[in-house]
Amino acid sequence: MKKVKIEHIAMYVTNLEKAKAFFEKYFNAEPGEKYYNKSTGFQSYFLSFKGGARLEIMTKPNITEREKALDRTGYIHIAFSVGSKENVNLITEKLKNNGYEVISGPRTTGDGYYESCVIGFEGNQIEITV
Repeated sequence: MKKVKIEHIAMYVTNLEKAKAFFEKYFNAEPGEKYYNKSTGFQSYFLSFKGGARLEIMTKPNITEREKALDRTGYIHIAFSVGSKENVNLITEKLKNNGYEVISGPRTTGDGYYESCVIGFEGNQIEITV
C-alpha cells in the first residue's frame, strides 16, 4: 500500500465567516477562495496550515446545531501543533483573554504531551500542543 495521509478534515459550522476568522486569528490559517453553490446554499472554505494540513469549514441552510458533550463517541477535537511550549502558553492565554473556556492545561500529560484544551467557537474542542 502506498503512503496514506489524511488529505483534510471537514466540519460543519453555523457561522462560516466567524469560523474562518477564528482559525486565521489563532492558528494562522490561510483560507482559499470561498465556494458557494447557489442552487443548494452550501458554502465552504478550505483552510491551509503550515506543514500541509487542511481543514474544510462548511455551512448550508437549515443546519442543525447539536449539543457537543465532551465525553461522546466520534470525533472529539482537532489538535494544532504550534511548535513550542511558549506558543502553547501564548495562544491559550490569548484564547482565554478573548472569552474562550480553557478546560485543561497548559500542562504535560501522562503520555508526555505539553498541551491545553479550549472550547473554541460554536462549542468545538481545540487542543493546542507543541
